[in-house]
Formats: sequence, C-alpha cells, structure tokens
Amino acid sequence: MGPPLLLGTFDDIRGRCDIAPLRQTAGEPGYDDGAIVPDENWKSLTADDAEQHHADDSVPDSARIELVHHPLPDPDPNDLSGRLEAAARLDPLNGRWPTELLGCAASPGHWATTTEDSTTGRRIGLHVDNFDRLPYGSRHQGRRRLCLNLGPGPRYLLIGDHDIEQICRTLYADPARHHPHTDDIRRYVAAGHPLRCLRIRLDPGDGYIAATEFLAHDGSTAGIDQPSVAAFWLGRPPNAS
Repeated sequence: MGPPLLLGTFDDIRGRCDIAPLRQTAGEPGYDDGAIVPDENWKSLTADDAEQHHADDSVPDSARIELVHHPLPDPDPNDLSGRLEAAARLDPLNGRWPTELLGCAASPGHWATTTEDSTTGRRIGLHVDNFDRLPYGSRHQGRRRLCLNLGPGPRYLLIGDHDIEQICRTLYADPARHHPHTDDIRRYVAAGHPLRCLRIRLDPGDGYIAATEFLAHDGSTAGIDQPSVAAFWLGRPPNAS
C-alpha cells in the first residue's frame, strides 16, 4: 500500500499525478551524496494505480494526504517578496483547525527536488521531517504540515510509496528501538530495496496536508520554467488519530 490520498474519484488527480522509481545520488552538484531523488522516468498514474493509493476508512485521518485549494491574492508575477507577505496574512484552512506559519521557501524552476540543508546549501532529496521528534510507532501522530503553492509557477509534491515505519521494519530486526530518520530512506535504497514516488502537480493556490514526519516527501519544479514560493504551516486537526 502506498501513501493514502484523500480522494473522491480518480478524476480528482487525472492528468496531475505521475509515478516513477527513485534513485540515489553520487557526487551530483548541489546534492548531498546519497540523497534520494526521482529517476525522471515518469508514467501517468492509471485508475488502477490510483485505487492502490485511495484512503479508505481503515486509514487514520492523520496518515492521509489531503489535497486542498485556497484562493490567492494576485501580486505581480515577479514580486516574490509580495507573495511571502501574503502568506503571513492567510488563514489557509478558513478556520477548520489552527495552524502556525513555519515560513516560506522560494524555488527556481527545473529543480528535481527543492529542499535544501540550510547549513550546507545542498539539497537533501526525499526526507522525513522531525519537528515533533516522535519515536517509531507514533510518527503518523505528529502535527500535520500544510503546504500551499503561492506561485507564480506550478510545482510538485513528491511522496515515497513506503512510509518511514515500513522502511524501518525492513531494515531493522527491532524497529521499535530505532528512531526513524531521513538516513533510513537512504539506507533502504542503498540496500537495493525498490522505492517509487508519486508526483502531484500543485498549481498556484493548490496545496496539501500530510504527516511529513511519517511520509518520505519533497517538492519539485522539474520541467517548470517559472519559480514558485511555497508557504508551510504546522497544525493538528481536532480529530487527529
């Protein structure tokens, strides 16, 4: 079972979701050695594929990926700072549950993955967050992250098809004694275990809510000429489970 998407029908993602294998970098400019990135052999998600990722009633709310949309103000396309200011004034969920603005990140076009290590300036590839530092068995219970694309260009959400606890169960005889980390995703791929990712297109105003301490993820602007600004919030819905 891959990452569960909160979808009504296949039409919700028809034409905006692809799938591809992941690979490990080695000596590539701008990247950590060993970072996990798409191999760019993308294929459109079929209706059968989408069914494998459909979130049914057995999936806890906090483990689902929900796609959202919020109308945006219309600043000048070249005014990235204006988009940052707009994020601070948004209530991205219109009061559904409280959120805390983490910040924004501006990404140029044509980046296979977008998240950088601020201490090195190198991109880290697919990773898990660690805001709440939860142990194995509780990772899906952390605060969920909301990301909203403020434009001007589209961008993508990348999500691995195995969560961090599935990865740890494969790697370790006693995963409950291990604290999950991005390094585990790298060890998993280095050991020859197959890992794929979904790529979901997010146009300006589109976003997602996901348990990013539980799911391997990143952003991408591959094949997109325009830059884009992503705004990030953390929060916990009242019915989180």
